[in-house]
Amino acid sequence: MNRTGKRRKRRVKKYLTLLIAVLILAIAGTIGLGIWKKSNRKEQIQTPASAQTEKKKTSGSVVYEGKEYEYNDHLSNFLFMGIDKREKIETEQGKANAGQADAIFLLSWDRVKRHMSMLSIPRDTIAEIEVFDQNGASLGMTKDHINLAYGYGDGKSISCDLMKQAVSNLLYGLPIQGYCAVDMDGIPIMVEAIDGVDVTVPNDSLEEQNPEWKKGSKIALDAENAEAFVRYRSTEKSQSALERLERQIAFLSAYGEKATQIFHKSPSLVTDLYEKLNDHMITNIGADQFVKVLQDFSSDKDREIWNLPGQGIEGQDFDEYHVDDQELYKNMIQYFYEEVE
Repeated sequence: MNRTGKRRKRRVKKYLTLLIAVLILAIAGTIGLGIWKKSNRKEQIQTPASAQTEKKKTSGSVVYEGKEYEYNDHLSNFLFMGIDKREKIETEQGKANAGQADAIFLLSWDRVKRHMSMLSIPRDTIAEIEVFDQNGASLGMTKDHINLAYGYGDGKSISCDLMKQAVSNLLYGLPIQGYCAVDMDGIPIMVEAIDGVDVTVPNDSLEEQNPEWKKGSKIALDAENAEAFVRYRSTEKSQSALERLERQIAFLSAYGEKATQIFHKSPSLVTDLYEKLNDHMITNIGADQFVKVLQDFSSDKDREIWNLPGQGIEGQDFDEYHVDDQELYKNMIQYFYEEVE
């Protein structure tokens, strides 16, 4: 292949990667999660201490409520994040100014069954994150809001890796094969690319800002108002981030449905989005994987979404979301393990 051909091939792959990344981020509202498995051998799941009496570890498997389960080897997991910055930040590790991951979704893809599921993780989830001093030296692990992990990185790949680590720790050592982070300035660009999107408002959290945006109303979002719908929350109201998460899921679901339809009819959407969003996205997911995931998403009519089980509380200074470990473990067995016959 000549040099021009190679450049063209690389350019096409970039276009595909960008489009699929945006579409998957968008359709996340309608689409999980796996437990750590190394490439050559199974690892035993780290069982919550409070559940030790019911979950006995066995070699290459787990026992839950008297039944033996094995991890589903066919899962691939991808982390998608919305960053609260208006453009990609280039900073140094430890400066804690790279932004926060205010929208966090984990997509799980069963490569054999061609099934999709998605876990939504509240930004205020209290989890173990790695923190650093101003010189970039690690200070070790501490319990804090999970969305802060991103800020300790470089605003690029290191930030994404820190979020991968935090989410993996939260989910008992989950392997995450890839990530995609989009800053919030990408939202109006995404909406404009598909000529707007109609969304059903899931709660009354925006009614004071706009009387037409009351629960149950179907509203038209465009490049001018979409950011307000997705980002606004009242910092004076407890657990307003959870209400915002509901709106984000509603937006992503509606966007994904329309974007997927347009993609099938007009592949030119790929190049259009690449040119407009190239400066607003960080991803390490290969184009081939994105293509396969999109294809399976389009054909999967039973895709699922579930929320991280837990409860929002008022912390000393900020809202917090505390995970229900027992319920989380139960969900992980249900979604990502298979019973041994």
